[in-house]
Amino acid sequence: MPELPEVEAARRAISENCVGKKIVRSIVADDAKVIDGVSSSQFEAALLHKTIVATHRKGKNLWIQLDSPPFPSFQFGMAGAVYIKGVMVTKYKRSAVKDSDEWPSKYSKVFIELDDGLELSFTDKRRFAKVRLLKDPASVPPISELGPDALLELWPVDEFHESLRKRKIGIKALLLDQGFLSGIGNWIADEVLFQARIHPMQIASSLSKENTAALHKSIKEVIEYAVQVDADAGSFPLDWLFHYRWGKKPGKVIEKAVEVGADSDQYPSNWIFHSREKKPGKAFVEGKQIDFITAGGRTTAYVPDLQKLNGGQATKAPSKTMNRASTKKNKAKKDDSADDTDGVDTGAETGEDSAEEVKSKPDLTRNDNRQNRRKQAEVSGSKDVPEAAEAKKNQRLEAGRKRKTLGSSNDEGDKKNDKQNVKQKKPRVGSEKVASKTNFEKADARDVADHDDDEDDKKIDKATKRRQKPKALSIQKVETYQKTRTTRKRNSS
Repeated sequence: MPELPEVEAARRAISENCVGKKIVRSIVADDAKVIDGVSSSQFEAALLHKTIVATHRKGKNLWIQLDSPPFPSFQFGMAGAVYIKGVMVTKYKRSAVKDSDEWPSKYSKVFIELDDGLELSFTDKRRFAKVRLLKDPASVPPISELGPDALLELWPVDEFHESLRKRKIGIKALLLDQGFLSGIGNWIADEVLFQARIHPMQIASSLSKENTAALHKSIKEVIEYAVQVDADAGSFPLDWLFHYRWGKKPGKVIEKAVEVGADSDQYPSNWIFHSREKKPGKAFVEGKQIDFITAGGRTTAYVPDLQKLNGGQATKAPSKTMNRASTKKNKAKKDDSADDTDGVDTGAETGEDSAEEVKSKPDLTRNDNRQNRRKQAEVSGSKDVPEAAEAKKNQRLEAGRKRKTLGSSNDEGDKKNDKQNVKQKKPRVGSEKVASKTNFEKADARDVADHDDDEDDKKIDKATKRRQKPKALSIQKVETYQKTRTTRKRNSS
């Protein structure tokens, strides 16, 4: 995706081929998501019959100076790209326009034809770019809010160290912050930290002068070299992390290498590059394995054996096993899109403890507690501690089974009584309720001792048959019931 070297390559191409020529035709896409703040017709009219005077860039933003304002400004986003018909311009991963495609491309957002017949097009397949028409692009956002340009305005080493001392944030997140230093994106940040042997999560304020000097040198060298070769990935030094970092997912290595223009045939035959497809998820540089973590809200490639946390962070660093576990957990949620978004500081790292360290602390505590209990048992020589725990566990299980059995039997009895009580109709004498559910239950409790009396049993059965009463009824209640029936018959007659 376009970072400072790619945008600089586009600026150079326009400067070398288009400056001094007049615009005779323009076509601007009717796409309000990309064409920001102005209609396509207004944009076209503002460009027509203007002469291109110069080209400018700051960070990852480019603008074309015409003989009179306003000027077109381009923020490349994830897939913005400049193409000039008949002129070789550096292609990169997501530019998506091939030589065999229609011209201008269906993804073209701004098309310009010059007076000598040369044609220029700004394309954006993903539609994350922003194209604006501004009177003075450098004096208004987003360009006015950018930090020093990483190629043209990098501080001297001492000033760079002083600026880092004020920032208590992970160094990777800080490098991606365009308000701090503009032009560095995800792959450049990973590359310069790898070259300087600095861990991506190292707090910026904790870097020593030696670390700062190494980082300053790597930023300068990596960006200058990438710009010198017009961001042609195939021309990058073979010991750069760039050539290896794309192999974190199976089936993508060769495809990605071709997309960025890397010629793998030029790489030595004994390189792991040629065989890592057989071991998906494994990537190596200098014989050391590359790991992938999230730093500054971005997928980050680094080499743990070469880039270590220093100072107080070294003791707080999560174990290697946990790093890999968290990486695998996040792998399903974050695909290459996390590796392609524009580099900005998301605020993911605002203190000394990284998000991964904070998440891993509870796990470490639980593991430590288990280990401490085992050690105490070994020291005390009480081998019966596990046996006692097992016996206690068995007792709890047995008690639970008894409660379950008792509860199920009680539930069955309650269900039968409930069914009988729902079915029965309770007769009344005047306003008095006769034989309510509560009274029947009390009668049951009082008359348990009388169940051996045969005559009582017959009367109970008879009463039950008539009105489906509970089986255990006292004689007094049965007599009351019979009197009630007699009274009803007399009244009816």
